Amino acid sequence: MRRKEDQGQEVRWLLLHPSDNTATALADLQAGEAISLERCGPHLTVTLLEPIPFAHKFAIDPIPRGGEVRKHGEVIGEASQDIRPGELVHVHNVVGRRSRGGKE
Repeated sequence: MRRKEDQGQEVRWLLLHPSDNTATALADLQAGEAISLERCGPHLTVTLLEPIPFAHKFAIDPIPRGGEVRKHGEVIGEASQDIRPGELVHVHNVVGRRSRGGKE
């Protein structure tokens, strides 16, 4: 589990697995906010392109239309459109695996 742990600051986002291309907001995050991540190597900074509500996901890597959306180290869906780093990842741009009736 990787999370922001700046001294004296609340934890505001959570990256659950190094292979994830999404992170989860642990507070309401504002558009323009710079999120600094570390995934088993160099730091990555993502600038949020829109507000991210508490408990929602945002992209930390580009996810092409048809690409896998990953959380918890697992594929949780497929992008229904291109998703840029810093964009909200939700039902408007992801087709969940369960919505397909278990078909791959």
